Amino acid sequence: MADRLNILAIVQGGRLQYEAVLLAASLQKFSAGRVRLVLAEPQPGPLWQQDPRIDNPEVRELLESLGAEIRPFESRHFGQSYPYGNKIEGLKVLEPGEPFVFFDSDTLFLDDITQVPLDFSRPSASMRREGTWPVIELYGPGYTETWKALYARFGLDFESSLDLSQPDEYWERYLYFNAGWFFGADAAEFGRRFTEYAVAIRDDPPAELVCQTLDPWLDQVALPLVIHSLGGGRPGPELDGLDGDVTCHWRLLPLLYARESDRVVQVLEEISAPNRIKKVLKQYDAFKRMIYHGRGHKVRALFDRDDLPRKEQKIRNIIRRNGLWMR
Repeated sequence: MADRLNILAIVQGGRLQYEAVLLAASLQKFSAGRVRLVLAEPQPGPLWQQDPRIDNPEVRELLESLGAEIRPFESRHFGQSYPYGNKIEGLKVLEPGEPFVFFDSDTLFLDDITQVPLDFSRPSASMRREGTWPVIELYGPGYTETWKALYARFGLDFESSLDLSQPDEYWERYLYFNAGWFFGADAAEFGRRFTEYAVAIRDDPPAELVCQTLDPWLDQVALPLVIHSLGGGRPGPELDGLDGDVTCHWRLLPLLYARESDRVVQVLEEISAPNRIKKVLKQYDAFKRMIYHGRGHKVRALFDRDDLPRKEQKIRNIIRRNGLWMR
C-alpha cells in the first residue's frame, strides 16, 4: 500500500456538505497522516439548474482544516438530471495511475482505514445492498437475460461473473454492488470506463432493459461491469472491515440511530462534539435535532438492533409514524 492512501468522496451544497464534515472528522480521528482525502466538487454549468458547489463558507473552511483537498470538476454527462453521476465523473479529479478508494459522503470511519488489505489490482465494491435491480416483470426478461445482454454489450464474459453457489434467476447469483464504496488501481481509467458504460446504458440500452428503470440505479448497473472488466469481483473476507468494524455507510441520520451499532453512535457523537464542528453542523436542521437535541436517541429507542425489520422501508415507516423522520 502507498504511504498515503487516496480517499475520494463527493462534496456539494446542501446536506452532502455536512455529511462530508463527519466523514472528514472521522477519517482524521483514525487515519490522520496516513491518508489523503480528496473531495470532488461539481462546478456550475449547463447541466445544473443551480450552483452545486458548497454553499456555506464555514463548511469549506472546516473541511480544509480537517485535511480535505477540495478539487473542482465539470459535469459533462450527468449533473442535475442524475446527481449520482457525480461519483462517476468526479473520479477525474485524481491523478492517472494512482490507486483510490471512493466512499459516499454519508460514511463514518470507525478505525484506521489503512489497516484494510486492499488489493488494488482486483477492484471491488460494497455488498451491503438489496436486490433493487433489475425488477423482473411477469412476461419480461429474467435476471440472466437482462445481465447477459449488458455483458455482451461491452464484450465481457458473463459466465465468470456468476456466483454459482446461488440458484439460477436469484438476484444474488449476479454481480451487483452498492456504490457506497468501491476501489481500483487507476482512478482515471476507472472513471473513463465508468462514464463510458453508464452513458451507453442510459442513452442506448439493450432491448432486454425495456421494462427497467435506470433512475436511480444507473451507477449500480454500470459498476459491476466496470469492476469485472478490470479483473475485479466480489470482495473477500479480508475486506469485511468495510461496512463493518472500519467503515459504516449510514445513509441518513434517522437510519443510523435506528439500526447501527453502539460503536457507530459513539463515534458519531464523539467527532461531532468539538465546538468548531458543532458550530457548523448545527446550521443544518436535521443534524442539529438528531445529534444535539436528542431526537436520534428517541429514534434509537424504537428499535431492537438484534431484531430489526428486514426491509429498510419498514424502518422508515416506523420512524415517520412516530414523527421523528428527518433528512
